[in-house]
Amino acid sequence: MERVVQFTGPRQVEVAEHTRAELPPGHLRVRTRYSGISAGTELTAYRGTNPYLTRTWDPEARLFRDGAPGIEYPVAGWGYSEVGEVVEVSPELAGTPGLPVPGDLVWGIWGHRSEGIVPAERMIGHTLPAGLEPLAGAFARVGAIAYNAVLAGDIHLGEDVAVFGQGVIGLLTTRLARLSGARVTAVDALDGRLETAKRYGAQHTLNARTDAVAERLREATGGLGADLAIEISGAYPALHEALRSVAAGGRVVASGFYQGDGIGLRLGDEFHHNRVQLICSQIGGV
Repeated sequence: MERVVQFTGPRQVEVAEHTRAELPPGHLRVRTRYSGISAGTELTAYRGTNPYLTRTWDPEARLFRDGAPGIEYPVAGWGYSEVGEVVEVSPELAGTPGLPVPGDLVWGIWGHRSEGIVPAERMIGHTLPAGLEPLAGAFARVGAIAYNAVLAGDIHLGEDVAVFGQGVIGLLTTRLARLSGARVTAVDALDGRLETAKRYGAQHTLNARTDAVAERLREATGGLGADLAIEISGAYPALHEALRSVAAGGRVVASGFYQGDGIGLRLGDEFHHNRVQLICSQIGGV
């Protein structure tokens, strides 16, 4: 039997047992060692806030259509940050260049399940380097969120950049922004995360609960505001504060998964009056 994590309704999670499927041609079977939980995708299924649960995505028009939901509960096997050991390869794939072989540790996407059956083309080049701690492979996909956010922000040498949210992805964003030549201010509500952000390269830190973030950033930049803010937490109040924190004509990258109505987001305030550029970024194409 195979074990799969599934959501049976809002805030209802269970580990279900499914019959182990036969390996089809062109596929590999991978036994899971680690499966990273996304604070965005999976938790939207847990909370019931994912837009696919209430509307249907039209991939040709690239619009959500009202009506029947595109996905219904139970939602099984979501997850995109897996690490595991190859235990079986379809025989006709033997000798395929770059394809992992049984015993290799790999990273990829096969969801929160004890074993995954993965198409061969999605595993070529996904063998973990020798000597790498296997758990690190679970960060390959979420690292792309931070990487894309920094690319979307178009950081220039010496710019002042504020990163809102210092969880796993926020810390990676802080580090990449620093390596891109920015002066980084890390913003979070937890002091422990802010201390970690300093080790990742943040020159300044601000506590979102106790500091007047936008005002403090203006004080630190001669009254101008940050050149760029990257909002990574997915919280509307944080996105609003990011919009308040940049200079006139400044840039804000919205890289969280914002769900539902934008409560706390007032676009008639600084966004309008300071002509702020708002840019969306995420893990990849949808």
